[in-house]
Amino acid sequence: RKNIMTKLITFCFCHWLANTFGSLCNAFSMNHRSLNRSSKTLHISHRRRQSSNDITMGLEVKIRMVGRKNGGEKWLEAAYSTYETRLKPTNLKVTTQYHKSDHELIKGTEADANKNHKVILLDPLGNMFTSETFSENMYRWLEEGGSRLTFVIGGAEGLPDDLKKGRNKQTMLSLGMLTFTHQFARILLMEQVYRASEIRKGSGYHK
Repeated sequence: RKNIMTKLITFCFCHWLANTFGSLCNAFSMNHRSLNRSSKTLHISHRRRQSSNDITMGLEVKIRMVGRKNGGEKWLEAAYSTYETRLKPTNLKVTTQYHKSDHELIKGTEADANKNHKVILLDPLGNMFTSETFSENMYRWLEEGGSRLTFVIGGAEGLPDDLKKGRNKQTMLSLGMLTFTHQFARILLMEQVYRASEIRKGSGYHK
């Protein structure tokens, strides 16, 4: 009887131990899978936030043009400053780089292109867009250029042929069929850059 009782107790203990160990393994496996899913979710979420931050932080737009900084009329600079001030609270910084000659303009533009910045040439033969499409394109160009975008405005004679025949000839923008001075073209471009940012935000500026 003692042997039978001992075997029965041993069998029950082993059965309990096996069930308990199995439950613990299942719980560990489920927790491990849950942690893996959580880790993957966090990783994907981090990548999405990082991708979003790449296009929402530190955006820089540069306007390269032939001319002098103080060469325009005061009202033109006042108009430019108006939009420059409006852009300050945003994540979009716009600067103007003046060049004394076409040669310097070409050199500066090629330097930006070599840094993989997106370069857009302003030319009457370029594509014309609505403000909504320009907004979409501007942010796409910023993404393609690593948050760096350069608009190039020629002097009184327009853009030099060396630029239009170079690597950027396929990326040209026209502000319209009318003729503007290069200083006025800068104001129009600045307003559209500001409008593009407001369209992006969904504000009431663009109606």
